[in-house]
Parts: sequence; C-alpha cells; structure tokens
Amino acid sequence: MNKKQNSAKSLKFALFGNTYQPKKSAAVQQLLSLLEQKGAEVFIDQEFYTFLTTSLHLDVKAQGLISDNDFDVDIVISMGGDGTFLKAASRVSNKEIPIVGINMGRLGFLADISPDEIENMVCDLYDGNYGVEKRSVLHTRFINSTTGEEIPCKTYPYALNDIAILKHDSSSMISIRTLIDDSFLTTYQADGIVIATPTGSTAYSLSVGGPILEPMSRTIGLTPVAPHSLNVRPVVLRDDSNIQMNVTSRSHNYLVAIDGRSASYPEDTELHISKANYSVLVIKRQGQSFYQTLREKMMWGADNRD
Repeated sequence: MNKKQNSAKSLKFALFGNTYQPKKSAAVQQLLSLLEQKGAEVFIDQEFYTFLTTSLHLDVKAQGLISDNDFDVDIVISMGGDGTFLKAASRVSNKEIPIVGINMGRLGFLADISPDEIENMVCDLYDGNYGVEKRSVLHTRFINSTTGEEIPCKTYPYALNDIAILKHDSSSMISIRTLIDDSFLTTYQADGIVIATPTGSTAYSLSVGGPILEPMSRTIGLTPVAPHSLNVRPVVLRDDSNIQMNVTSRSHNYLVAIDGRSASYPEDTELHISKANYSVLVIKRQGQSFYQTLREKMMWGADNRD
C-alpha cells in the first residue's frame, strides 16, 4: 500500500526509543533537528524523554509527552532495535498509525532504517515517498480448562512477532496437545513451541529452525523448541486458523512469552491463538524489498573466509 502525504502539511510524530543506548545521542539530535526544521509536532514517550534530558543531557523540544496509550499522531518513529519497535507497536495497538523503525542496534528486520539514512527518511515521509505494509498480529486467549472461564492475560495478549510456550528453566520437557480448527494435529514433547507471524519468522522462530515466511504471506508458523522426536518438523498454517493448545508439565506450570513478555501459567490454562482483528502498519521506503533486507541481514553470499 503506497502512502502520499502533502509536503506542506504539518505532521504529528510520536517518538519512542531505547533507553539503554547512550552512545546514539547524535542520531536522536539529528532526527529532532530535522523534524523541527520541517515544522513537525513531536510527542515523546515520557520514559524516553527522561532518558534524553537526564541521562544524555539533551535540550529536547516537544509539543507533549506520552505517558500512556492515549495519543493521536500521523506517524510513530521507533529508535532502537526490533524490541523497541515491538514495544512501540503494542502502544499503538489498533490505532492504525504507521510505524517506522530506525535501527540503533545490530540486526533489525522491523527497525531497518540505518542512522545514516535519517535525513533521507524524513524527506521521504514528507514527500510521500514510502509504502505501508499491513502486518498480521496474533491474539492469545487464556481459558481455564476446568471451568471454561476466560483468564486475564498477565502481560499483553497481542503479538506482532511470536508467542512462545516454554518450560521453566529447571523443568523437564513439556507436552503440548495441539488442535488446529478443532482437528487434532499432534502432542509435542519438547522444551516448547514458537507460534510466529510472518513478521516474527525471522526472530525466535528462525533461531530454533523455523521457516522464513514472506511478511505478507498470510501464514502462521509452528516450530517446536528442542523436540524429543527428530521426525517432528515445523508446520505452516493459514493465518485464519484457530489454534488450541493444552500443556502438561511435571512442574504443573509453564511459561508463555508474547513478543518477549513472559509470565507463568498453571497447566490447566488452555491457550486459544488466532489472528487479531487489526494489523500493524509498517512503513517501508520505496525500493526497499524484504529479500534485499533478508540477504543483507543474513549475509547471504558473503565470503567471510580469511
């Protein structure tokens, strides 16, 4: 989806950032200066603002601070890695505000604008020289398998990247009985399983042997973590599938990590995972392809031999 903006329009931006990267202050200063020159209205996350002014001692001009999720802007800018982007996406939630990620770390698939591209990025945002991709989100519901009552999520129930069901560190492997659209698939005997969106297929899922999914492919990947049986392999589902999982464990509890936010649940907690009723909008510069990003981030074709 292509996006066109009126270059004369005064845009509103929300700025979120990583508060553990003090050496990146030059990039922040450059971004704020460019936005000021454009006459932008800038609203900054309260925690990030405190970091910039207290830890980095920057003179930051902002039209307002964001302390909760009650904000309305044209574009969200995330400065950090993919983790920072995921946090920003959870704050945006279903507002349908497009997000652009400036990569202040090393490997980033969501935050894929480098600091030396900031000036070009700002110009592109004002010129409308960018596209917007609708990325699917997964929703997790927690049900007490005995009473049938829904249990509140202890963290945040929506995942742009993945949902990982894992054993506790000191526990033996867990059993995960899995149904797809009420049809029994298998019972995984493993250290866990990762349920990934296409966006998240290059994150935790990839590290445990999962497939790389094209971001707009409308799929869900199921990848076991250290399965007991070698003939258990990743499975790719349609993203309109409904997934039900029942976990048993010797410790009688297990971990659920939703986009990295983890909490423990008793084994009588049944998980229902399905596609959420909203998408996260991700800004991509013109001419920027997923395959190019994949090739560069994975260093395919690079010869690292001495």
